[in-house]
Amino acid sequence: MIRVLLVDDQPLLRSGFRALLDIEDDIEVVAEAADGREGVELARRYLPDIALIDIEMPDLDGIEATRRIAADPALAGVHVVILTNYGFDEYVFNALRAGAAGFLVKDIEPEDFLHAVRVAARGDALLAPSITRKLIDRYVTRPLTTGAVLTELTNREREAVSLVAQGLSNDEIADRMVISPLTAKTHVNRAMTKLHARDRAQLVVLAYESGLVVARGS
Repeated sequence: MIRVLLVDDQPLLRSGFRALLDIEDDIEVVAEAADGREGVELARRYLPDIALIDIEMPDLDGIEATRRIAADPALAGVHVVILTNYGFDEYVFNALRAGAAGFLVKDIEPEDFLHAVRVAARGDALLAPSITRKLIDRYVTRPLTTGAVLTELTNREREAVSLVAQGLSNDEIADRMVISPLTAKTHVNRAMTKLHARDRAQLVVLAYESGLVVARGS
C-alpha cells in the first residue's frame, strides 16, 4: 500500500487529489496539511511513502518543507513530490536541490497523476528528459562542485549516472550497459551514496552541476 500525505493550502485541490487517490486499491491518503510546517509535522507522525507538497504556501513554503523532510534521517523513506501551477521554473529547481523526487503540474491528467505517484513510490525520479534539458539550459550554467567529487565514481558508475540524467530507468540502463537490472541499480545506488544524493532526482541535478554530464551544445 502506498501511503500519501497531501500538503496544499487550497482545500478544494486537496479534496480533488484525495478523491483520485482514495479510489485506488494500492494507495491510501494518511493525512492532509494546509501548510508546510504542518506537513513536516504530519510527515514525522505518519511516515508516508509520498508527500505531495504545494510549492507556494503561507507560513512555510514547499521548498523549505522539502528541505526539512530531506534533512531528517527519520524521514529518509519519504519521497517528496512538488505540486506547482506553473511547470518547471526556478522554484521547482530549488525544490529538487532541496531533496524533492520530482514535481507535478496541478492540471495533470488523472491517470498521469496516479502513474506519477506510483513511480515516485518506487524511488524513481519524476524528471522526463525534456525537463532535464530545461533544468540544464536554465539553471545549470557551470559546474558547482570540484572534480575531486567525480574521482569517487568508477567508470561504470559514471556511465550509469549519465544515463540516469537522460531519464532512463534501471531496466533501460541495464540494456544500454549490457548488464543485469540489479547491477544497474547497484551502480546507481553507489553513485548516489558517493555524491550524497538523496534520490535519483538529486543525482540528475548533481550530475550536471558537477560537470559529470554536459548539456548538448555546451
